[in-house]
Amino acid sequence: MKLITAIIKPFKVEEVRAALDEIGVSGMTMTEVKGFGRQKGHTELYRGAEYTIDFLPKIKIEIAVTDEMIDEVKNIIIKSSASGKIGDGKIFISPIDEVVRIRTGEMNEDALK
Repeated sequence: MKLITAIIKPFKVEEVRAALDEIGVSGMTMTEVKGFGRQKGHTELYRGAEYTIDFLPKIKIEIAVTDEMIDEVKNIIIKSSASGKIGDGKIFISPIDEVVRIRTGEMNEDALK
């Protein structure tokens, strides 16, 4: 089992969610986050004063998947969130040691269904 964490642009959220829903991903967590990478933020003008926005709004999606689904989920996220411009985001894949469904006590892959 793996935890896929994707950091994407906010306007791509619905497209990614719909694409993952089509392949049967039954659950995910989305969090509004702020950050920067090579994009480095930008400057804005507000009431005549220029200021720098270092941290840009992003969405963090976390999905626990079985080992068989890793490549399919990763490719769907890439395809549905890419705009071809800097700041499209990153995908991190981490191992999961154990999963427990609190309500039923189901363990590991049974808990992901």
